[in-house]
Amino acid sequence: MFPPDFQWGVATSAYQIEGATTEDGRGPSTWDTFCREPGRVRDGHTADVACDHYHRWAEDLDLIAGLGAQAYRFSIAWPRVQPTGSGSANPKGLDFYDRLVDGLAARGVAAVPTLYHWDLPQPLEDEGGWMNRDTAHRFAEYAALVAERLADRVDLWITLNEPMVVMSYGYAFGLYAPGRTLMLDALPTAHHQLLAHGLAATALRAEGAARIGVANHYTPAWPAGDGPEDVTAAVAFDALLNWQFTDPILLGRYPGLGLDLAHVRDGDLEVIAAPIDALGVNYYNPTGVAAPDDDGLPFAIRDLKGFPTTGMGWPVVPDGLHRLLVDLRERYGAALPPVYITESGCSYDESLDDTARIGFLNAHIGAVRAAMNDGIDVRGYYVWSLLDNFEWAEGYHPRFGLVHVDYATQKRTPRASYAWYRDLIAACS
Repeated sequence: MFPPDFQWGVATSAYQIEGATTEDGRGPSTWDTFCREPGRVRDGHTADVACDHYHRWAEDLDLIAGLGAQAYRFSIAWPRVQPTGSGSANPKGLDFYDRLVDGLAARGVAAVPTLYHWDLPQPLEDEGGWMNRDTAHRFAEYAALVAERLADRVDLWITLNEPMVVMSYGYAFGLYAPGRTLMLDALPTAHHQLLAHGLAATALRAEGAARIGVANHYTPAWPAGDGPEDVTAAVAFDALLNWQFTDPILLGRYPGLGLDLAHVRDGDLEVIAAPIDALGVNYYNPTGVAAPDDDGLPFAIRDLKGFPTTGMGWPVVPDGLHRLLVDLRERYGAALPPVYITESGCSYDESLDDTARIGFLNAHIGAVRAAMNDGIDVRGYYVWSLLDNFEWAEGYHPRFGLVHVDYATQKRTPRASYAWYRDLIAACS
């Protein structure tokens, strides 16, 4: 069993569910631009409507309350609050999130907002985006505007979601917005996001924020073979894509990357290492890693064999989550704050009788329980996702929701996994 104060929750993100991308003064984001570039998103899908959460938020909060969930991790759309990424706040944008947070409080659900879940205001990208150091300072100003309005009712602030994905998919490989292909030259985007986190943490504290964390994507490197070259490649992968986004925050230094860090200025690491109250862990699967090919990267990606896969083709490896949590404790020791599993979930087909999802969640929750038995301080588990949604470059094809969404009618229908999770929460409360 779990302790009675363990926080069960669900997670979503603004761009994936809100829609209303041109309403009430919202400005364009990099994803709005990306979706309109031919060939970027499967079948030309856009998030213009998504789940229409902007208009149906009360119904969606009722679904969360119906689960008995204690927390809702959502994200705030930066271009809805600051349409150009700078200057004064858009009152109607802040009003929406004010209503949302009040609605959560009325239902007894803790608000866990993420300030940045990839929807960078397009005018900031026009000035260089995360390659531009100034974006970190603009982010801190935005954080202060939001906290000034909401801090009195927020349980836990998440500054950034998965800065690794922004660096790699967005700026290195061009798979996500803004679609740049800088390869290893994208490295400054990692540092500027971390600097943004540190500056925002300070700004949030100044506005009375109670607790602050960051949500990192962890995909542990598993060597494809036993040879020393594969093992060395796995170490390089972990340093670049996992520890680079945690060591500076918790240890005040970068891991050995073997790369030029000329973009790191004196005093930056002290800013980045501002104390945090929680580490968010987003986990989906490990990554198979082998000795490098000749594309300039210090590793090559290989499929992990011998595991069942989700509808996205991702290997289902619950023990990877247990091992990751152990690795975090061993690497950071007393510097590791309380951990929240801020995303854990899977995509399968549209079926309402989603027994595969129930099995996935049950196994991963068991992995969390095993880590807690090993003495690791895990305080919460948030399922990704409450709703089927716009799944980035895959459009509306993947289905991650506890609740099925008919995109033609916007009808919400809870799946079997919704009832299973509701009953689990009740049994643990």
